[in-house]
Amino acid sequence: VKNYLNGDNISFEILLTRHKSRIFAFIMSKIKNRDLSEDIFQDTFIKVINSLQKGKYNEEGKFLPWMMRIAHNLMIDHFRKDVKMRKVRPTAEFDIFDVLDDGNKNQEEVMMQTQVHADLKVLIEQLPKDQKEVLKMRYFENLSFKQISDSTETSINTALGRMRYALINLRKLAEKQHIDLQVK
Repeated sequence: VKNYLNGDNISFEILLTRHKSRIFAFIMSKIKNRDLSEDIFQDTFIKVINSLQKGKYNEEGKFLPWMMRIAHNLMIDHFRKDVKMRKVRPTAEFDIFDVLDDGNKNQEEVMMQTQVHADLKVLIEQLPKDQKEVLKMRYFENLSFKQISDSTETSINTALGRMRYALINLRKLAEKQHIDLQVK
């Protein structure tokens, strides 16, 4: 790795030759589609090159596991973007919060809950981008903090911190705008 960073491109070819079969086998074992596996394999090496050039690799870690983590993250990104999954999106007729109704509420409680949800959506949009992103990934996409940290390329502690600040800021925004977020 050091030789490559010092301008010796042959060193990278040696690394590629040494690890390409293991990386490709790893991707193929998860994807089970040769064309798609080849695309992700190529993307992995492009990301490895870019990361090396930006100094994102430290010598403390092992090179192969680091490359496999990059491949793994790219596979996750692919499935998030391209796999056609049934996504629940709010529309005029349907809102995800309607699913949460327990069926034992009177009309006034339903109206109050609807107003709280509408207020909450407005408040969420006022959060800083990084906090809004983590909040939505956690509560609307139901991702773990590990998945969030992988997706945002941050540490788990950073993802947790952003979530904490998002919740604190939601409370502050609600107080400042005199919005009650509790259904009574």
